Amino acid sequence: MLLGAGRLLCSDRRRPGSAHEAFFREVWRELPAVRRVFGNSPWRGHRRSARRTPGSAMEPCAEPPLFTFGVIADVQYADIDDGANYTRTRARYYRNSVRLLRRACRAWSEEDVRPRFVLQLGDVIDGHNVKHGASERALETVLRELDGCPAEVHHVWGNHEFYNFSRDALLASALNSARLGDGRLARPGDMYVYHFSPAPCFRLVVLDAYDVSIIGRDETSEKYEEAASIMKEHNSNPDLNHPPVTHGLEQRFVKFNGGFSQDQLQWLDEVLSLADTNQEKVIVVSHLPVHPSSTDPICLAWNHSTVLSILHSHSCVVCFIAGHDHDGGYHQDELGLHYLTLEGVIETPPHSDAYGTVYVYKDHMFLKGRGRIEDRVLRYPDHVNG
Repeated sequence: MLLGAGRLLCSDRRRPGSAHEAFFREVWRELPAVRRVFGNSPWRGHRRSARRTPGSAMEPCAEPPLFTFGVIADVQYADIDDGANYTRTRARYYRNSVRLLRRACRAWSEEDVRPRFVLQLGDVIDGHNVKHGASERALETVLRELDGCPAEVHHVWGNHEFYNFSRDALLASALNSARLGDGRLARPGDMYVYHFSPAPCFRLVVLDAYDVSIIGRDETSEKYEEAASIMKEHNSNPDLNHPPVTHGLEQRFVKFNGGFSQDQLQWLDEVLSLADTNQEKVIVVSHLPVHPSSTDPICLAWNHSTVLSILHSHSCVVCFIAGHDHDGGYHQDELGLHYLTLEGVIETPPHSDAYGTVYVYKDHMFLKGRGRIEDRVLRYPDHVNG
């Protein structure tokens, strides 16, 4: 049974705030000149660490980076007219999203230092494609644009991938970039996880945030039953896309989120142990954020705290990058790990952008954001390898 149009996205929810605040939010987004003077947004304090120094903007170092990579999230392309989210509080630019994707690919191709790879953080096409019988056609359209990237593209799977395709179909599709991964510690079962080393002393790990989920698993599978049990325990609403509470972390128990299985968590722990041994710095990516201060609670992975415990138990992790929350977010925790949530392309006006390039150096990374995405300096934690 197809989900309703307003039930497809993480950001389809009512946010607190007055009508005046909503009005000024829209004005702020639409005035690039104002943003250049005052910054990208004055309303995101709940997502920003109070420790501003690590994320403060500056230009890339004069020295050449070790490597760079592109980042983009939540394109959600569909060949339909512009629309809005469920609460009608923000616009969605379905056709324009592929134009912004094209612009990003062109920009990456023209950079002085070509990206080593591009991270596509999930939800590359929109769930609306299903009811129009356009899933394959929409995917072909975005893949054609991504073919214009100057480097290999690593795909992360989000909820919209599973609205459009089954897990088996995704594993057989061009969205399965696991073939680009390191063959060591191969993934167990049909989880979509892998890791690779883009340069000496660095490793990137791709996680499957819908390994345990209602939308990402066949109804006859054990992991579907596990997900259904979790939802039954935490959410009694007839519509499971409606959060069980209006505030707090319990909001995360909704159908458009998911979790990481015990097998996947064990695999992650083994990969990070390998990176510790090899004195590597690790970036972990997932469609769903895992730190409550880097996103709206309704967008968190179900078992986010378990993931955090594993990240904290290793000396190699420097950053966790996610999508899903179209407003984006950032936090640096008490151990110095960075949690970056990228703004979504789908809610980016035609005159703006939502992509970035990450410049990787020996002691830090620099995110050069475009449009809605802020510049950030991400210094490695003191305890990190190397």
